[in-house]
Amino acid sequence: MLDPKLIRGDLSDLAGHLARRQFVLDVDQLSSLEASRKSAQVAMETLQAERNRVSKAVGQAKSRGEDPSEILEAVSELGQQLEAEKHRFDEASSDLQQLLLGLPNVPDESVPDGHSEEDNVEIRRWGTPRQFDCEVADHVTLGESAGLMNFDVASTMAQSRFVALRGELAQLQRALTQFMLDVHVNEHGYEEVYVPFLVNEEALQGTGQLPKFGEDLFRVAMDRALYLIPTAEVPVTNLMRDKILPLDDLPVKMVCHTPCFRSEAGSYGRDTRGMIRQHQFEKVELVQLVPPEQSDEAHESLTSHAEAILQKLELPYRVVNLCAGDLGASSSKTYDLEVWLPGQSQYREISSCSNFKDFQSRRLQARYRLEQGAKPELLHTLNGSGLAVGRTLVALLENFQDAQGQVLVPDVLRPYLGGKTVLMAQSTQ
Repeated sequence: MLDPKLIRGDLSDLAGHLARRQFVLDVDQLSSLEASRKSAQVAMETLQAERNRVSKAVGQAKSRGEDPSEILEAVSELGQQLEAEKHRFDEASSDLQQLLLGLPNVPDESVPDGHSEEDNVEIRRWGTPRQFDCEVADHVTLGESAGLMNFDVASTMAQSRFVALRGELAQLQRALTQFMLDVHVNEHGYEEVYVPFLVNEEALQGTGQLPKFGEDLFRVAMDRALYLIPTAEVPVTNLMRDKILPLDDLPVKMVCHTPCFRSEAGSYGRDTRGMIRQHQFEKVELVQLVPPEQSDEAHESLTSHAEAILQKLELPYRVVNLCAGDLGASSSKTYDLEVWLPGQSQYREISSCSNFKDFQSRRLQARYRLEQGAKPELLHTLNGSGLAVGRTLVALLENFQDAQGQVLVPDVLRPYLGGKTVLMAQSTQ
């Protein structure tokens, strides 16, 4: 949620910032709701003061032996007026709150202008895409040919955009997950956490998925509405809801492995083949909470932690700075890591590393104190995939394949796979 100071300041300036991301701010509606809220607040304060003054006159009249009925009638009338203004205040505040919850974050000044992913700016590349001396197969062909990846059977028990893995591919997914967690905990200093995979509306609202992106969520019908998590970002960041941390406890760095569930309502017709865009997938998520003056540095650091996984796996990738028009609603700045996929002959997103500044922490009231007795201040929140497990599996299959449909195991993964150097060897097919 945006700082209320921005709402009560120059709305044309705020509208200009949000226009960078192709969001049209309804200045008139916002101004009207704020004016109505403010006028009701002033009226309430005036009526309350007047009612207090008149109420004192009741006791004074009684002490003089006078009939206080007229004064009591005036008190009652003032009470009715006060209640009416309170209703107007609550109504305007509620409408204003809903409007504010739907506003996206202000893009950071370092975010490039642009309308879509075509306008994203490449920052750097790592590694060189391999030149194959054989025909390149995509991950679907490789996995299905080995009998270890099945989309048809998954669709019969669920629907499209699900997959069933078995044997060495199921082991590879588990190995990747464990490898990522070990690196982030042991080398990057994150604390591993375990969280619910179902969350309520308040949790989703706290990180910005609601109310704006409800159509992308899977909702569970129960007495109390629960949702399958779209990303571990939601429950992990919510661990800090309503907390006030001492400065000595910062930064908070957490890593978590969870399944993720997305309806992909806005991606109809995109990536219908394979594991790139699934309703269910797994991620290892990185979350940090830091003082505001450290968030830019933390963003670079978190991004490097995700990059380290790709480098250890020897997967070529590039880093792009998302333009304002391609930013997620809650993000102030995002770096996307895009891994090279030979089966598609292009770079595809495998991690988004974002700095939300105080947008989420204001909703969550995640705060810290500089010193004992000091006024609590809002933290800055950041997160990024470190990495998306399924897309990493896809990248490994396609980048390390050979002419026989076998897949070489990167050195760092071999201890997690019982020392295997090759997957889907001909003798096991």
